[in-house]
Amino acid sequence: MPSSEKVAITNVRVFDGRRLSEPVTVVIDGPLIGTDPAGAHRIDAHGGVLLPGLIDSHLHLEGRDTLETLARYGVTTALDMAFTAPEKLPGLRGLPGLPDIRSAGLPVIGPNGPHARLPFTPERVILTSADQAEAFVAARVADGSDHIKIVLEAPGEGGPDQDAADALVRAAHAHGRQVVAHAASGGAYLVALDAGADVITHVPMTPPLSLDPELVKRVAADGRVVVPTLTMSEGALAAMGHPDALVASIRVVGLLHQAGVPILAGTDANAQPGTPYQPPFGESLHHELELLVEAGLSQAEALRAATELPARHFGLTDRGAVTPGLRADLVLVDGDPLADISATRAITRVWCGGQEAVPPRP
Repeated sequence: MPSSEKVAITNVRVFDGRRLSEPVTVVIDGPLIGTDPAGAHRIDAHGGVLLPGLIDSHLHLEGRDTLETLARYGVTTALDMAFTAPEKLPGLRGLPGLPDIRSAGLPVIGPNGPHARLPFTPERVILTSADQAEAFVAARVADGSDHIKIVLEAPGEGGPDQDAADALVRAAHAHGRQVVAHAASGGAYLVALDAGADVITHVPMTPPLSLDPELVKRVAADGRVVVPTLTMSEGALAAMGHPDALVASIRVVGLLHQAGVPILAGTDANAQPGTPYQPPFGESLHHELELLVEAGLSQAEALRAATELPARHFGLTDRGAVTPGLRADLVLVDGDPLADISATRAITRVWCGGQEAVPPRP
């Protein structure tokens, strides 16, 4: 279907962030959601549900094939959290009918942590002292990074030390970039909070698989946002021979949610050798929503974790809702995800920026 063709989706129930509407008509007018159905090509949704395009708030892009797979699963925005070939990013941006990209480009890691030993880690990402922070951030900005990713460890475990983390966050904020901190332990959470990182990704994946209640309160009090990546926790813990430990990770997410911490849906989908688990692109976001519901989020809250909330907290003001004037990032599903969150998997059509995407997965 040509991107210039106006489309009117009729007899469709719209998720407004809280509930489903009565059947209405939604207009796609070029790249935006419009209001006037005159002259539009009509698509009868037969009472299906229209969602804002899904946002995966933590993945690692590979190439165009990655984007095509994401689109088939209704992911219309991909927030990449480390891309080791930033020179390839321009060729992946703005492709018709495929997800929009925001990327950290190269990450920042410490000299002796686990990530420094991964086979795909280039030496130029290793931050050894606070006085390097400004140059690191300036280089990322020059590469086109939309946000800055720093991989933190507990003190003494090989990540950037507190002074380096503090300097990195200050430099990023001076350049108008948010900082996303990898933190897979309580000690790393504390480093991230003390440094002032904006978003913390992961929950503890090594013993103890919990956060101290006072630390949970501080995450909330400091206004931080968490992307727990429970899908990654599930796969990594199983690979380490501790599948039952997922219960503890789920409990942490429930405690953060109860404390009022914004929870965003992200999967850590990747195809990188040496990582403990490779969640599949696209499909894993639907599983993440199911795990978030298991953690205590309502179905509507889980949907907001993949739509409205990441749009808000990553400054994507042009998406995240089915509202006239916003980007026509839309997912049509056959079922009611407010009754059963797994209904998000029953995708019939996807639009990215008004362009109908590659056909949904079988």
